[in-house]
Amino acid sequence: MSEQFGNRKVNRVYREGMHEGVVPEFPASYEDLREQAHEVMDETARAYIHGGAGAEETFRTEQDFSEWRIVPRMLRGVEDRDLSTEVLGQTVDYPAMVTPLGVQTLVDEEGELATARACDELHVPFILSSLSSTPMEEVAEALGDTPKWFQFYWSADEDIARSFLTRAEEAGYDAIVVTVDAPTLGWRERLIDRGYYPFLEGEGVANYFSDPEFRSQLEAPPEEEPQAAVDHFLDIFGDASLTWDDLEFVFEHTDLPVLIKGVLHPEDAKLAVEHGADGVGVSTHGGRQVDGSITALEALPDIVDAVGDDVTVTFDSGIRRGADIYKALALGADACLIGRPFIYGLALGGQDGVEHVLENLIADFDLTMGLAGRDAATDLDRETLRHESHLPGRRD
Repeated sequence: MSEQFGNRKVNRVYREGMHEGVVPEFPASYEDLREQAHEVMDETARAYIHGGAGAEETFRTEQDFSEWRIVPRMLRGVEDRDLSTEVLGQTVDYPAMVTPLGVQTLVDEEGELATARACDELHVPFILSSLSSTPMEEVAEALGDTPKWFQFYWSADEDIARSFLTRAEEAGYDAIVVTVDAPTLGWRERLIDRGYYPFLEGEGVANYFSDPEFRSQLEAPPEEEPQAAVDHFLDIFGDASLTWDDLEFVFEHTDLPVLIKGVLHPEDAKLAVEHGADGVGVSTHGGRQVDGSITALEALPDIVDAVGDDVTVTFDSGIRRGADIYKALALGADACLIGRPFIYGLALGGQDGVEHVLENLIADFDLTMGLAGRDAATDLDRETLRHESHLPGRRD
């Protein structure tokens, strides 16, 4: 009998604990991980990472996967389990990817570089935010041959937007992720209470400050006049005038596959595909944009039905454990994006903390899949779940 990812992980932990007296440095529980991470983060970092929009109704609700229940099957021969999946035409080892979370130096001085090295060590795909603390070229180098996507915030300045797309392709990124759910800032009370926005301090703008087109538009380099550079960044960041027809600009300036992230309505998913997208990302932006919105999990089944099997569907917002990954895949997602769990690992232990979190999530998913009687991530479907409204004794 071969040992799979999850078996290897727990057996190693138990052997080290029982025979060597060595226990894991970081917690396995997401709640304990978050609590310990909050203790080492300053209040502004906590407000930026933890906080959602408004009263945080969406942020709280999106983490509840309990309406869908796994229905395990027995004696199914699951000793050899295949965790791989295909996203945007590329086979990846696991159905888990690191989401594009910006300004990672808020919690660790190496920021995205530490996360990238952890992803490279485990070969977990990494999506880099436009708002990273490290230029995209340096992060790409740290990732080696690990799958990597670049998340594209559409600048109001077309020359800068074009430059970002060109740089990402030349740096070796495998796909472009266009985030469409942030045409303007969300109402984030934790940040507003503190009057805090990290970009005003020049945090998270490395891709802009290193961009040749951005720099050419300044009277002096950012190193000499950082405040003027920040002001220019604020002037050109985002464009609320964009429509679906404007997607043509992206396809004109990159040959990479394109995924549209931040979709919650099936009609928007169909529009994305009709306008040329290779994939859609079902997401509430971590509950950070529209408070009281439908959750990503609620939106997922209808979006999968709308776009069909040939379109890549990623899912994020609320993934905390392996069972969450299982349920999202069973509802039709091809891969899940991991957000706050990995950033809390980064806060606690840099690269080692991120590796710990990603290993645990993959191991948990692997064991959940096997115990549910499934031996391939790509075989998960809705028949493996039951909605709570259809459980005995419950009414629709």
